[in-house]
Amino acid sequence: MLKKLNIWVVSAVLALMINGPVIADDVVDDFQTWGNITATGSFNSINPKLKWWLEGQGRFGNDSSRFSQGIIRPGVGYALNDKTSVWLGYGWIPTSRPFAARSPFNEHRIWQQLLWSDRFSFGTVTSRTRLEQRFFDFHQPGNTADGHGHRFRQFLKLTVPMPSISPNLSFVVLDEIFINMNNVDTGARAGFNQNRAFGGFAYRFNKIAVGEIGYLHQYFNRPASPRPDQQQHILAVNLLLNF
Repeated sequence: MLKKLNIWVVSAVLALMINGPVIADDVVDDFQTWGNITATGSFNSINPKLKWWLEGQGRFGNDSSRFSQGIIRPGVGYALNDKTSVWLGYGWIPTSRPFAARSPFNEHRIWQQLLWSDRFSFGTVTSRTRLEQRFFDFHQPGNTADGHGHRFRQFLKLTVPMPSISPNLSFVVLDEIFINMNNVDTGARAGFNQNRAFGGFAYRFNKIAVGEIGYLHQYFNRPASPRPDQQQHILAVNLLLNF
């Protein structure tokens, strides 16, 4: 019964991902490779409910031939209970987009998030609701929109154990939608910004470290822009550390 339920859950989530955003006819494609390390832990000597977050990413585009973006994202959080926590942090994002004519630039973010996770008979469900305030060191001349952006992100992840293959192996699917909340003088417009859908596998190496590898599909929506929409086919490799 449990095996049948697991198969049904995975099939349902995959169906939701496949029937996600409608892709426009004129779309630029790229293959990229993304690497991510995210470490979290508690300040036990101060308060076990007080937490820390440190994340680093490297992204390589133009068929994975050159650096396109990096992320350094530290933060602090507080556990409301054993399932829910609230967070506040900063992000530095140096960017050099492979297909953009503009020079490399930096983005600085302040972010807040609500993180929730719970285990069920079929697997673990994780929800992350994040708000971002984005500041850029460039703007488009003549643009009268705001100088900084506000963005909403909703992330939902399902991790399904695969004990019949290995007690440490799990199947992972997730989807995250990005919504711009205002027009920004960089050219970003309010409304649907992008969607990310991932499918792959996770392996628990020990009680601290979990590795993930899989396919990530990213779709960029660019309304009222001379550049076409973009979709990226990404080999995503993640290392998750929980101290």
